[in-house]
Amino acid sequence: MAVMRMMGARVKRAEDPRLITGQATYVDDVRLVDLLYAVVARSPIAHGRIKRIDTAAARAAPGVVAVYTAQDLRFAGPLPNAWSLSGVHISRSDPLCTDKVRMVGDPIALVVAESRYAARDAADLIDADYEELPAVVDVERALEPGAPTIWDNAPGNQAYRVEVGDKGETDAAFRKAHTTVSLRLVNQRLIPNPMETRGVVAQWEPGPQQLTVWSSSQLSHLLRTNLAAILELPEHRVRVIVPEVGGGFGCKLNVYGEEALVARASMLLKRPVKWIEDRRESFTATIHGRGQVDYVELAVDAAGKILGLRCKIIADLGAYARINTEVVPTLSNLVLSGSYDIPAIYSELIAAYTTLPPTDAYRGAGRPEGVHLVERIVDAAAREIGMDPAEFRRTNFVAKDKFPFTTKTGVTYDSGDYEPALDLALEMADYPRLREAQRRINAGGQKLMGIGLTSYIELSGFSPSGAGGGIGWESSTVRFEPSGKVTVLTGISPHGQGQETTFAQIVGDELGVPFDDIVVVHGDTARVPYGMGTYGSRGTAVGGGALMKATDRVREKAKRIAAHLLEASAEDILFDQGRLSVKGAPDRVVTIQEVALTAYLRADKLPQEIEPGLEATATFEPTNFTWPFGTYIAVVEIDRETGDVTLQRLIAVDDCGRIISPLLVAGQVHGGAVQGIGQALYEGAQFDENGQLLTGTLMDYALPLAAGLPRFELGHTETPSPVNPLGVKGIGEAGTIAATPAVANAVVDALAHLGVKDIDMPITSEKVWRILQGGTTQ
Repeated sequence: MAVMRMMGARVKRAEDPRLITGQATYVDDVRLVDLLYAVVARSPIAHGRIKRIDTAAARAAPGVVAVYTAQDLRFAGPLPNAWSLSGVHISRSDPLCTDKVRMVGDPIALVVAESRYAARDAADLIDADYEELPAVVDVERALEPGAPTIWDNAPGNQAYRVEVGDKGETDAAFRKAHTTVSLRLVNQRLIPNPMETRGVVAQWEPGPQQLTVWSSSQLSHLLRTNLAAILELPEHRVRVIVPEVGGGFGCKLNVYGEEALVARASMLLKRPVKWIEDRRESFTATIHGRGQVDYVELAVDAAGKILGLRCKIIADLGAYARINTEVVPTLSNLVLSGSYDIPAIYSELIAAYTTLPPTDAYRGAGRPEGVHLVERIVDAAAREIGMDPAEFRRTNFVAKDKFPFTTKTGVTYDSGDYEPALDLALEMADYPRLREAQRRINAGGQKLMGIGLTSYIELSGFSPSGAGGGIGWESSTVRFEPSGKVTVLTGISPHGQGQETTFAQIVGDELGVPFDDIVVVHGDTARVPYGMGTYGSRGTAVGGGALMKATDRVREKAKRIAAHLLEASAEDILFDQGRLSVKGAPDRVVTIQEVALTAYLRADKLPQEIEPGLEATATFEPTNFTWPFGTYIAVVEIDRETGDVTLQRLIAVDDCGRIISPLLVAGQVHGGAVQGIGQALYEGAQFDENGQLLTGTLMDYALPLAAGLPRFELGHTETPSPVNPLGVKGIGEAGTIAATPAVANAVVDALAHLGVKDIDMPITSEKVWRILQGGTTQ
């Protein structure tokens, strides 16, 4: 019986039954005998020298087993910084602060007790004395002369400065421009809010000298490597298990101090220890996202052709550089050409330290910021010269015949065809009628209507080794069991992207095995091959490439075994949907299941040159990033009396190369778009002048709700990528990158008749109301 083709089919996710029935295991579900509970005591001030930490009362509290400060625990070094870019003034981040705190929430002590409640109560008894120093909460003021110094080795609080592009060439383009436009854009700090906060369980077994760590992480193997180094353990004595992860979005793409602290506590106490972050703690102790101020200018000629783009990016790194903190802002520079053939680009990027939580990778990581400034200035330029924003984009698109296309920022787009995506979005929106409705509505009445476009690109498939020092290979093992079932072991560590489904679809098609006969295993360093983890929309683009190579090797070995069984040459064996037959003799056939059984349980019948078993391991590294693209259209309605902004429609047309699972693509676009809309309209971390977080709970930090969102209208084009064997591109971050500027452009479009060119995000009803009352845009 022929096996149904799976790639491109609308397959329900293999992961979902256990997730939606509550039968999945998360870190907090791990229960071990004699389990202890840890709580971290944290600094209540943003900046100060530690004069004294008195833990006596905490140690004497009921149920307390141990209290540790930095002086009590020894580590081989600080938390890792993966990039260490040239010219960076590097900050040092330790599991516990030693002499100084640099943000509210800095860890100063670890309390371990018989219950979480006892540990929490004891942590409140720790008496710390500080010499308080001035806080620095504004990134531009942090760079001003006389600003308080956060790190002695970073004078003026500047972590680094980099330039991209040709300044002279760009200045010349501006001198010959017919029109120039400029904007100051604030890409505000965002606080990641995965449904599951971070958590760690560690168990040290003195007998076998084995440390097992369960962590809600995006990078199981890199966590193991770094923990082994910090704890001075042989790496083969450390096992990391990443069970279900209830969302990561980049904030779990780090090695955090709590992972090292809990592991060390278990080693000292010889009992398992658990730490689970509470939501308020997550707001301050987990990394933040975004945090940029952008000054951007665009030069165009009389016909609307872009001549040059010039910008100054000021990036807020926060108090410490975590694994990717330094590199994330540089990713903005890589996407500054957008979808456009811009002949001259110059960017100056200055990254600064502040006394706020570190910024790091958050869904999109640098690309949302870069695309935002491009798409906002493109809209401003179209409005300035009186050209429709859709036609302005079309006029400046990179032509289809120019791919692969190298931009003035030095990156090469793998493939693209931007006009069909724009055309499809305009058709889905019924764009002419939409503009006519806007003119009618805005002529009078209670409402205002705005239409915003984004024609985005992004780089995904992180990250080829030749691209900025990345380590972008991935691994996979494909193993037939004697029964003919298949186990896939992958080095990536998915947490909602659905690779248990897509990888089974790929293997099912390539080996002719039923979907339900394939299981995908990930996240356990004792079981799966070494891999780089999940981030930057790389899971299928890179991990899928490794899977294809391993599958090819299994299929080739299966042909050799089938040739022996059928008394034919391997070159004459045809493989079709799990059936191996002899060319020209279709009745001489064996199934892949029969081959697997022979490979294991009848191996004595095989010739000596064929080893028993049927499995293969492969690695894959792409030659380039993949470059997804698309066009989004947002339609907003504004109440003239209240300033309330309602998103009426969101049309999203994405091109992520070959689509393996339409349902998963739709789900990723939905989730990403919601987060992008959240930044545009709702979310934003706010601090007072002392560095205290004012939006420290979900009562104060607004997240988008389903009730406030329209039904998304999705469309797709397919332009395969040449840099991986599947032809796929990433999709997990596209919605986040594209939705934010589309919504912001729509609001500005509705208010443009009032002279509005920008409104700082989140675009709240109060800000809009003040504009409608004749006030400022801020």
